[in-house]
Formats: sequence, C-alpha cells, structure tokens
Amino acid sequence: MSYVRCQRCGRPACPECQRPAAVGVQCVDCVRDAARQAPTQRTALGGKVRGGPPVVTFTIIGLCVVSWILQFVTDGTWTALLAFRADFAEIEPYRFLSSAFIHSTSPVHILFNMYALWVTGPFLEQMLGRWRFVALYMLAAVGGSVGYLLLAGGPAEQAWYVWVFGASGAVFGLFGAILLVLRRTGRNAMQIVVLIGINFAIGLFFTGIAWQAHLGGLVVGLVLGAAYAYAPKERRTLVSMGATAVVAVALVAAAWLTYASADQFGHLVG
Repeated sequence: MSYVRCQRCGRPACPECQRPAAVGVQCVDCVRDAARQAPTQRTALGGKVRGGPPVVTFTIIGLCVVSWILQFVTDGTWTALLAFRADFAEIEPYRFLSSAFIHSTSPVHILFNMYALWVTGPFLEQMLGRWRFVALYMLAAVGGSVGYLLLAGGPAEQAWYVWVFGASGAVFGLFGAILLVLRRTGRNAMQIVVLIGINFAIGLFFTGIAWQAHLGGLVVGLVLGAAYAYAPKERRTLVSMGATAVVAVALVAAAWLTYASADQFGHLVG
C-alpha cells in the first residue's frame, strides 16, 4: 500500500509511479497532463523546438546510404531504376525525385552531399520544423531535375539522354534556404554565399557535373526560403502552405510544358 499522495490530484502513488515535483511528488498521469498543457516552444521562424537528434536529416542520410549500397549490390540495376533521364522521366515521373537518393560509385560524391546535408539540415529542420524542411528538401530535389530538363536543350541534344543523379540539387536548395534564414535571423550569411559560389563554379568548369540541377535546386530553395523565413507570423502557416503548393505546381507545369514542346518537335521532325 502507498502512503504517498500526488500533490496535484491527491491520489495515492506507488514508488514506481512517483515523479519529483517542486513540492512533494506527482503521479505519472498528472505529469503527462501537465506536459500536454504546457505551451509549445517555437523557434523564431515557427519551428517546434524538439529535443533529440534531427530525425528527418538522419532519415534522408540513411536512405541515401542504403540506396548507394544497393547500387553496388544490384550491379547498377538500382541506379538505372531511379536515375533521372529526360526521355525516361516523361513516362516515369518518379525519377524527378528518386534520382536525388542515388549517387555515383565514387565515394566522394555521396560523402560531399551527405556532409553538406549534415551541416545545413539540422539547423533548417529545427528552425523551420519538420514538415517545411521535408517540403523544402523534396521540392528542391525535384527542382534540380526540372532545372536540368529545362536546360537540356530538347530531344535534339545529347544532354536529353544523359543519366543524372545525386542529392546536389536538393543540397543547393538547402544552401539557398539557409542563406535567407540566416539573413532573416540576423546572422552572418557570407560563408554560405561563398560556398554557393564555389560549388556552382565547380559545376560550370568541370565536366560530368549537372550545373543545371544545381541551379534548379537553388532557385527552389531561394523561393521557399523567402516564403518560410519572411512570412508574417500571424499568416506563417498559410503563406508556407501556399508557397509550397505554388512551387510544386510550377515545377509540374514547367516539366509538362517542356515535354509538350519536345513531343511537338518530335512530330514535326518525324
């Protein structure tokens, strides 16, 4: 029999159910109710303050690593299934996103992208909250593929038939977003500006790098970053959801119009 009573509800509490309080002890039910009623702490941009590891960032990194291993185990079949190619993606649109989860066989490619994600992801995940961070990453990844599609030059160009993959488009989206988030919160963003400039220049001067995807992801990151960071507090949810929907529709429309133009060109040539 317990002779200790909860200071809030007055019910007896056994030793296993007692929780220390400012005065006396409380039962687990009262502690749970108090935690539920406590006001949610938010960041300056409305993200929910959470303890523990950045779950979304870790999940994305884990998916990319597992996918990279599968590329070796399946002897390239996994790569061919998920990679983006302009002529394939018209009938397999999932490639616009899936290509961001595979990388080249060189470990440098995945190591650089995962390091960039590790550096920027936890901060953005905390500041923006999980759902906006997921939307940012996914739409930036799609934006990278759409950017490549728009600048590939159409079916008459070799670039239309090149395999493109990697998380670089999504990472550049994070770069663009964190630039605006840092500026909005009064922090020095010069390092990010330099980082964007260096990495974009590398894509321009070295072959085998899809700078078009970097540009597409960056544009999406800047647009969503501006909406998420500068939305008025009282309309933050509405603006964030609206901007996310508008960007998603714009990407779909851009891809559809590009393919429609390519199909028309094919009919004329044929």
